[in-house]
Amino acid sequence: MGNLTTTELTLSYETATIIHTLNLDIPAGQITALVGPNGCGKSTLLRGLARLLKPKGGSVLLDGHAIHKVATKTLAKQLGILPQGPVAPEGLTVRELVAQGRYPHQSCFQQWREEDEQAAAKALRITGMDALADRPVDALSGGQRQRAWIAMTLAQETAILLLDEPTTFLDMAHQIEVLHLLEQLNQDEGRTVVMVVHDLNHAARYAHRIIALCEGQIAAAGSPLDVVTPAVVRAVFGVEADIVPDPRTGVPLCIPYACLA
Repeated sequence: MGNLTTTELTLSYETATIIHTLNLDIPAGQITALVGPNGCGKSTLLRGLARLLKPKGGSVLLDGHAIHKVATKTLAKQLGILPQGPVAPEGLTVRELVAQGRYPHQSCFQQWREEDEQAAAKALRITGMDALADRPVDALSGGQRQRAWIAMTLAQETAILLLDEPTTFLDMAHQIEVLHLLEQLNQDEGRTVVMVVHDLNHAARYAHRIIALCEGQIAAAGSPLDVVTPAVVRAVFGVEADIVPDPRTGVPLCIPYACLA
């Protein structure tokens, strides 16, 4: 299943309300990109969807059940989250970090199994981190560290992946590698992916659905063709842009040329 929705969701930090009475339906089995200017609430919304932030009002539902009433370990078998800027304990190796993704599948009576070993090995392999498995996480480059965290999230083997700027710290080649990886997981395994993306063209290229946020509310939602338009880019980002078809894929390609004063 894995249907993730919100009903009148309001998220706040102390007295500052960031997300205002949001009604949202995340399509199962698709890639959804959250876009918008800095401070619009993208990361806050993702934290709310992942139960890292308790709603001030409304609710987040997974298959019709409020996630704040679901047992933590049960939820961790269904939702995988990669937050922004995660930090590993000093000296922890990549292999040990990835193994932590298997925690929800273990119990007092059922520790590390062959299935766990296979899942961890697969996550290391498809993120290209198998050659660095025995290296301490804190000795890696920023891009390598990001891929190690993605591997841990993949080892969790959840139907839904929530990723906050998964291409942060990555160079152009590794950005494309990660986005291709998420696309492949979606196509081959039917994983639902929700990711915060800064690059609108990456969102248009890899997402089935784009949700554009502005001041804590949905400014536009739909397919890339529906959302990546001159009017939406102007209203959400304050930028004048030409939108042309990508010569390879046909999806809209945003070419910004002026900021609105």
